[in-house]
Amino acid sequence: MQYEEEIMQIVNVYVIPWGINILVALLIFLIGRIVVGVISSLIGKALSHTKWDTILVEFVQQLVRAILLIFVIVAVLDQLGVNTTSVIAVLGAAGLAIGLALQGSLQNFAAGFMLLVFRPFKSGDFVEAAGTMGVVEKIHIFSTIMRTGDNKEVIVPNGAIYSGNIINYSARQTRRIDMIFGIGYGDDIKKARDVITAVVSADERVLSEPETVIAVSELGASSVNFVVRPWVRTDDYWPVKFDLTEKIKLAFDENGISIPFPQMDVHWIKPVEEADSKKEE
Repeated sequence: MQYEEEIMQIVNVYVIPWGINILVALLIFLIGRIVVGVISSLIGKALSHTKWDTILVEFVQQLVRAILLIFVIVAVLDQLGVNTTSVIAVLGAAGLAIGLALQGSLQNFAAGFMLLVFRPFKSGDFVEAAGTMGVVEKIHIFSTIMRTGDNKEVIVPNGAIYSGNIINYSARQTRRIDMIFGIGYGDDIKKARDVITAVVSADERVLSEPETVIAVSELGASSVNFVVRPWVRTDDYWPVKFDLTEKIKLAFDENGISIPFPQMDVHWIKPVEEADSKKEE
C-alpha cells in the first residue's frame, strides 16, 4: 500500500501537473501558429493593395510572422516553467554576435529595405548608382541586378547603392538633350543658327514646350560654339540625339558651313651649321 501511495503521490505532484502544462503549452503553440498565420496573411493582403513592391510585401509578411512566432515560443516556454528571462538574454546575445559577424550583409539588408520602401527607382528604370549605369531588372533584399547597355548583368550590393548618389534617368517623362556644335570664325553665325533651327524644328519628336535653346555659348580657340538644347520624351532621348547630330552635320555641309578641328602649325628652323654649309656651296 505504501508503494501505491508513493506512486499516486508522484502522479499527483509531477505527472498530472506536467502533463497539464505540456498539454496547455501544446495548445498555445498550435493556436498561436494559427493566429500568427491569420495575422500575417491579413497584413499581406492589406499591403498588396498599396503601391509597395511585391518583394517588400512578402518580406514584411515573413518578418511579422517570425516576430510573432518568437512570442509564441516564449509563451510556450514560460508555460513549461522555463526561465524566459535567461532565454531572451541568450537570444539577445546570439543576435548581437550574429549581427557583428554579418555586419556587411545587414547593411545591405537595411539598404534593400529602404530602397523598397522609398522607391528611388523601380524595375525597368535606367539609373546610375554605385559606379554602374544600366537598366534595373530586379531589386532584392541584399542586392540589385542591373543590365548595362552592352547587355552585361551587374549585381550591385544595396548598401553601395543607398550610401551614394542615385541618378534616375527614367524618373521624369521628359529630358533635355545637350549638344555643342562648333563653326569656323569665318562662317555666318546667323545662317548657322537658322540651319540648326530648321533641322531641330523638322523633327516631330522634339517638344515645343519647354522651348529649344539655340545660342552661341563660347568663342573657342578655333571655333564659335553653339549650344543646342531640345527637350524630348525620355524614351526618345538617344534616337533624337543621334539623328540630330547627323542631320545638323549634313545640313552644315549643304550650306557651306565648316566645322573646324584643332590644327597645329609646325615651324622648322634649320640648324646653323647646315645653313652655313649651304652658303659655302
